Amino acid sequence: MNRVIRTVALAVLIALPGGANGDDGSKAGVQGIAGDWEATLNVTPQIGLRITLKIERAKDGSLSGAWGSPDEGLEALPLASIAFRDRAVEFATKHGASFKGRLNEAGTELDGDWVQQGRKYALIFRRFDPATVPARPSIPKELEGIWEGTLKIQKTISLRLVLRVEKDKEGRLRATLASPDQGAAKIGVTAIGLKDGELTFESKVVGAKYAGKKNKDGTGFEGEFQQGGLKIPLVLKKTDKVVEPSRPQTPRPPFPYRSESVTYDNAAGGVKLAGTLTMPNGNGPFPALLLITGSGAQDRDETIFSHKPFLVIADHLTRRGIAVLRVDDRGVGGSTDKGPDETLDDHVGDVLAGVAFLKGRREIDAARIGLAGHSEGGIIAPLAAVRSPDVAFIVLMAGTGLPGVDILRAQSRLISRVEGATDAELERSAKIQQRLLDILIEEKDVEKARTRIAKAAREIMAGMTEAEKKDLRESGGDLAALAEPFNSAWFRSFVTYDPRPILKKVRCPVLAINGEKDLQVPARENLDEIRKALEAGGNRDVKVIAFPGINHLFQPCKTGSPSEYGTIETTIAPEVLKALADWIGEKTKNRPR
Repeated sequence: MNRVIRTVALAVLIALPGGANGDDGSKAGVQGIAGDWEATLNVTPQIGLRITLKIERAKDGSLSGAWGSPDEGLEALPLASIAFRDRAVEFATKHGASFKGRLNEAGTELDGDWVQQGRKYALIFRRFDPATVPARPSIPKELEGIWEGTLKIQKTISLRLVLRVEKDKEGRLRATLASPDQGAAKIGVTAIGLKDGELTFESKVVGAKYAGKKNKDGTGFEGEFQQGGLKIPLVLKKTDKVVEPSRPQTPRPPFPYRSESVTYDNAAGGVKLAGTLTMPNGNGPFPALLLITGSGAQDRDETIFSHKPFLVIADHLTRRGIAVLRVDDRGVGGSTDKGPDETLDDHVGDVLAGVAFLKGRREIDAARIGLAGHSEGGIIAPLAAVRSPDVAFIVLMAGTGLPGVDILRAQSRLISRVEGATDAELERSAKIQQRLLDILIEEKDVEKARTRIAKAAREIMAGMTEAEKKDLRESGGDLAALAEPFNSAWFRSFVTYDPRPILKKVRCPVLAINGEKDLQVPARENLDEIRKALEAGGNRDVKVIAFPGINHLFQPCKTGSPSEYGTIETTIAPEVLKALADWIGEKTKNRPR
């Protein structure tokens, strides 16, 4: 839920390179599978990225290959594996992107699905001749350097945009975009030019483009930035250095404890998980805490807007004598991905695999292993605690006490309200949201749900005023496409899940905390339901804290709106860190060893 952010997000489709090894090279079709292929990956209706694939067959018949994403400036990335048998082809990159498809009878197309970061995209590769692809025009020397400007998105939201034109390893000028306030960097620029004093550039990666005229004193360009239907004035001026967002709490070495990169398997789930284990100096055995991220594919630090909350928590607790394991989600960093159909249950399996890993470490006290889950992680932690007697305690950080569908309704209403929506707009949005949610809940078949959503979207859009249609265009332009990410196994499992029956079964000590200004998981309603459910089940070792002036990320804030997250310097409020350390220390100091 901490990824439901209604801003103009310059989000890059992450390309993950890997090593290569071959597999079966059975021939099929007229030309077999060896050769050069290309496809367009339609990330959204507005964003299409070119994907290239080069497959080679060795003399012994084994296959190897490389892929690229020219629009992102990525070329010749070795495949981790490739297999071809009976017209079925399957390949993968080292860290989770994969493709499964079939070669047609003519040997000219590979029709299948591209899977990356839990999302599935229909994709058709077609043969092409690389020699026919025109070379990119060279970038004018005059543009070399760093150009920075500020996008005024709303009255309360401003985002810096940076255009970098720098030499690559071959000495050629390359251009990339960055959004420092959102923690996004090296976003590929598809085309850039300078003619008659006008700078133009485009990035298919984020569906954005810019055109601006050189100003009178020649120090910059004044023009318009476009993305997703938005048109925003933007002045770019040359600068020597981009000031990165201040994140004073991010820990810096040297550290007074040990830090180890670790990997372990969730054999039942078919994935390998990678993370970092920090441990106090000494032999132990130490109490340990496993951190569980919120929804969406996140790294082990739960990085968001350059904040690294899990790194901050791990550092604080390890200094207090508690070992901490933080882990990359499936398909992120060093963790592998099994596909787009994961559910809450799959995430529980990953957590239990982490508990088993900690139990196997001699430095860890097996009787003092706990879980701390943020947002969706606060749903996962009780599920894992009920399944395993090895979980000694749990911490719910902005965890839910209400069903997922109620969380979504409240989240949408509260965020829209603080961002200035009128009562009429709130009512209209609620009706649209409920209609689409009803389809997802009622229709279990994904394809049938997609058809019903498309039909409902057409009917809703037909009844909109011109002003409403304009608002929709500025949000992405297609209601069915905007709803598509929610037509997934994970979202279905979340929206229909009621945490209270499981909370009634939790027997270990529980700390439930939230910020009173949390607009994504409202504090009062959810903390009350968490407490009631735990006590109804007979659990008397429960502590609930609502922190005044704190948002969903546990930052001190003004309104609680997600649009503030990147502008706040504090990663986690000191009083929250103290409460965590004090409670965990209290619950683990007298546990039998």
